Amino acid sequence: MLQVCLNGPRSKADFAALPVSPAELAAEAMAAVAAGAEEIHLHPKSADGTDTLEPAAVAAAVEEVRAAVPGIRVGVTTGAWAEPDPARRAGLVERWTVLPDHASVNWHEDGAEQVARALLDRGVGIEAGIFSGRGVAGRFLVSPLAPRVLRVLAEITAPDPTTATDDARALVAELAQGPTPILLHGEDACAWPVLALAGELGLDTRIGLEDVLTLPDGTVPANNADLIRAATRTLAR
Repeated sequence: MLQVCLNGPRSKADFAALPVSPAELAAEAMAAVAAGAEEIHLHPKSADGTDTLEPAAVAAAVEEVRAAVPGIRVGVTTGAWAEPDPARRAGLVERWTVLPDHASVNWHEDGAEQVARALLDRGVGIEAGIFSGRGVAGRFLVSPLAPRVLRVLAEITAPDPTTATDDARALVAELAQGPTPILLHGEDACAWPVLALAGELGLDTRIGLEDVLTLPDGTVPANNADLIRAATRTLAR
């Protein structure tokens, strides 16, 4: 499965064509799916362009994207940067009026299990974000919630792309001790080598403007669809 991560916590200052509004997210989702994306991950934004978990913003983004790509699963973030207080973060999930198909929960963040339980109580699937270098894989594997998550996002954040695949192999080996499917991806300079490794290992993966702002040859993409097309070519090889 190839997922597109449309925007992440970035802003238009990072990339002028970054989709922020629900209409922009819908247009990018449609183009990305046409290019080969099989699932959507997005970050709802507030009026000032920052990430938010507020129910109205989540509803607007999810509804408009679903209308643009019917039948495609849509997921959102629950990152602590959008709401640092764990109790309030879980409370916002409890107040969502439109539910995404899944939501990512970064396991190294304070209150991760509290947020995960709120999502499970609402019937929302969980993508458990396990970042490399954080030492949380073991803690996740012994969590009573581990068998209940939809998948693990094995996220390679190493600053040195020459070590990215070694880091990825080590993290995948550790996470493979659990029963949960793994989606492997990297960010920035690590994004493309880790995506290629995911293809080699037969794992789900993702790409999009959240993860990387350049194509494999270093040129700048026009949009998420360009990244998806490059990813499908890489995975085909």
